[in-house]
Amino acid sequence: MSADFQSRLLTFLAPWRNAPAWRVALSGGLDSTVLLHLLAQLAACEVLPPISAIHVHHGLQAVADAWPEHCQRFCDSLGVPMQVARVQVDDGASQERAAREARYAAFAAALGEGECLLTGQHRDDQAETVLFRLFRGAGVRGLSAMAASRPFGAGMLLRPLLGFSRAELERYARSHGLTWVEDPSNAGDDYDRNYLRNRVLPGIVERWPAAVETISRSAEHLAEADGLLGELAQSDLISAGARNEYIGMQLPSLAIAALAELSEPRQRNALRHWLAPLARLPDRAHWAGWQDLRDAREDAEPIWRLADGELRRAHGRLWWLANPWLGFVPANQAWRDPAQPLSLPDNGSLRFEGEPPNGPLEVRYRQGGEVMLLAGRGSRDLKRLLNEAAVPAFLRGRLPLLWRADELLGVALLPDLRGEAGQGWTLRWTPPTNDSGLS
Repeated sequence: MSADFQSRLLTFLAPWRNAPAWRVALSGGLDSTVLLHLLAQLAACEVLPPISAIHVHHGLQAVADAWPEHCQRFCDSLGVPMQVARVQVDDGASQERAAREARYAAFAAALGEGECLLTGQHRDDQAETVLFRLFRGAGVRGLSAMAASRPFGAGMLLRPLLGFSRAELERYARSHGLTWVEDPSNAGDDYDRNYLRNRVLPGIVERWPAAVETISRSAEHLAEADGLLGELAQSDLISAGARNEYIGMQLPSLAIAALAELSEPRQRNALRHWLAPLARLPDRAHWAGWQDLRDAREDAEPIWRLADGELRRAHGRLWWLANPWLGFVPANQAWRDPAQPLSLPDNGSLRFEGEPPNGPLEVRYRQGGEVMLLAGRGSRDLKRLLNEAAVPAFLRGRLPLLWRADELLGVALLPDLRGEAGQGWTLRWTPPTNDSGLS
């Protein structure tokens, strides 16, 4: 049994044999205990990356206080270093979800560049996940369930036991005299996943003994289909001129007309893949917001509000604005030493190229009604100048404006607007880099 297990594990892990380290998420339960034991056995006869364990202590149950010590004894017996991460679980509607988010945040923080986090989910967990998401109305991506590997933190998340059943892992553990902890909360049916594990899946397996394997196989088919949909989305996003930058700022946008030429399902597919790294995806009912935005008049300013930000249209494009962007509060600021860059709270920094202008300088933001005296052009309304420069309306309130008393001298992003005759300086703005979730 050991040789077969080791061979299957090595085959899966082959692409990551040169990673800087393998970090095992060790809960003390059956699956992670077997995984760490297998890796320790392999390390005795194979050249592998350094192996260590991470145990996350949630502090939710009194019985769990003994688990770090249990895991430490097990790691000591294998000669494997172990780290304990203690986390605070936020109160909320779903303690199960909050605990998972806290756990994975701790894993991500512990993972170094290029390192791999190995977790012990197995085939039964995969079948359970498919059913859980099915009852929540998930689509192709959700029903493909847990990926065997995916980028995570600064490295990769690997699930090398997805091809093993819980029964196989238990037989391995007993044959090697391994002991593990049992979470008493798993025996109850309060959590949805526990209900599926304790009540639903056993009934299904009683009727269809191979159900766990066939459900997992269906997840693999759906993962393949999701990959094809991803390739289609990338092609459509390229056609829609997807870009993450606008005049030096990280502002993701797409051409609306190119998207509108696609069928409705292809529009949603492209947008789902575009939004995935930026925000939690909308449910079915919220997709009406995309239709309203897409079909609005050219001069309208509709907003599609999502949990992590909102989408707006301007100059024929769809723009993503994350919540940090929307929460920006402008504040006037004196520039006491123009020879030095000026840091703008939550708005990047300003600097001069060339000899700065004389006089007490101040950075302000648009209030409306500003006028700029331009050499050779006379007094011009700032709103009209911004229209001529095709600056999106949502960006204008964030543009730093350089003032000397009541004289508007310069506008960030628009160095060609000259407020002084023969001025020898240029105002340079370095915008913030993380407002759209792309840092």
